[in-house]
Amino acid sequence: MNRKLILTATLCFVFAAVFAQTPKKDKATFIEYKPGYYQNSILKGIEEYQKKDEAPAPKKSFKIDFTGMDVPTSVDQFAKQWHNEPISQGNTGTCWCFSATSFYETEINRNTKQNIKLSEMYTVYWEYVEKAKRFVKERGNSLFDEGSEGNAVNRIWRTYGIVPLKDYTGMKTAQTFHSHAAMCEEMKTYLASVKTAAAWNEDQVIATIKSILNSYMGAPPTKINVNGTDITPQEYLKNVTKLNLDDYVDLMSLVAKPYWEKCEYEVGDNWWHSKDYANIPLDIWITIMKKSLKAGYTVAIGGDVSEPGFESYAQVAVVPSFDIPSEYIDENARQMRFNNGSTTDDHGMHVVGFYEKDGKTWFLVKDSGAGSRNAGKGSKNFGYYFFHEDFMKLKMMDFVVHKDMLTDVLSKLKK
Repeated sequence: MNRKLILTATLCFVFAAVFAQTPKKDKATFIEYKPGYYQNSILKGIEEYQKKDEAPAPKKSFKIDFTGMDVPTSVDQFAKQWHNEPISQGNTGTCWCFSATSFYETEINRNTKQNIKLSEMYTVYWEYVEKAKRFVKERGNSLFDEGSEGNAVNRIWRTYGIVPLKDYTGMKTAQTFHSHAAMCEEMKTYLASVKTAAAWNEDQVIATIKSILNSYMGAPPTKINVNGTDITPQEYLKNVTKLNLDDYVDLMSLVAKPYWEKCEYEVGDNWWHSKDYANIPLDIWITIMKKSLKAGYTVAIGGDVSEPGFESYAQVAVVPSFDIPSEYIDENARQMRFNNGSTTDDHGMHVVGFYEKDGKTWFLVKDSGAGSRNAGKGSKNFGYYFFHEDFMKLKMMDFVVHKDMLTDVLSKLKK
């Protein structure tokens, strides 16, 4: 081979190698806002909104362009664990309860093979009561709102037990969707008056809060009938669900906190300042999530879904290259976004399946929010999202899992 041919071949090889190493760049587009399931179904099913004719102001969102991208398109592509079908949280900020309740329903099935549908609103009712108690204790210096964290479910059940959905829906007769806007506003207005008057009589405050809750949601049962026997919600938790609430651990990963210790997750919805979050390195955090799904377990997650790589109509969440390339997603990128507020504690969901593709893991996410229903009620994807593992690593902040998946982690945690 002569020198010219050798040089040409060498240049071709070099150019091919360079272009082969050049990562594919994602494109973005401005998507016109269009009313979805929230406007077309939820609000139209709530009496206080039925007479309103308020079209949302025209706007566009800066989102990734999924055109031509090879992403999952069906729940059928995923290996799934048993779970109850997705249900809507309606017009409420109670995703924390819907996601964690769904997780525990799956755990009940995994442990006992029972298919049980539990009441989210039973837990929500008592969570409002506990928030009001702390509001009094802290003399008004405590958050009272609809949001909370997934581990609140575990905490509430320890005190109040739990009941099936059929025994407490938290809705009035003929009500189609939950709506807590008016109820929450009434309670907040009342508590503001308590603070102004310094009327810190806990018994009186809790009695008033319960009266408001009862008028909107109904009073929760103190006894339920199971197979002809009346039992308490605490007995139902212990003897029917057979859950051991000590078996579950919430994992976070933030460099601002010491690793291998239990720490406080410092977000507003952690209103009782729980310090029960085990903080571990990010690579171990995501590995445990993957391992759990592949071993037949599920996890309940919480994190940020207000992202340009998250599109509800596509039902897909990725991290676009114009945000940060995949190879640069690490604990520092994660912490920076948490510190500057571009990662927020938006939403709780339940991860029920996985799909391996091109060396990466996709997660099947069951959701109670309205966006996951934009595909339409006839779609088999109704109530689900498909999350790429990069999105989990960068934007999901914590998850709860059974301790069987944490043998190495628990042995390293400082007592």
